[in-house]
Amino acid sequence: MKKRLGEIGAIKQLAEKLNKCECVSKFDSNDEPEAWRLAHSLSDLEQSFAEVLEKGLPALCGADNEEKVQEALLDIGEELRHILYHIRDPRFYSYLDED
Repeated sequence: MKKRLGEIGAIKQLAEKLNKCECVSKFDSNDEPEAWRLAHSLSDLEQSFAEVLEKGLPALCGADNEEKVQEALLDIGEELRHILYHIRDPRFYSYLDED
């Protein structure tokens, strides 16, 4: 799987594109432009999704005993924790956490 946002140049390019959009920039804070927060989060999400798809699921499917199954499930869980963080971090996606 080719990484689209794996390099800082790609993240910067995406952040610059997002920064031009009012739907994103309206979430800017004094600390950080939302475009950069969102681009960074999407890059980390891409990496975590790839980790689950390319390593976690194959390890789980290839596990041949309960210990290896549990280890694979826990590894996937840690990636899911990371995914949740990067879904919740950008203000743009704050509506996803409204319940």
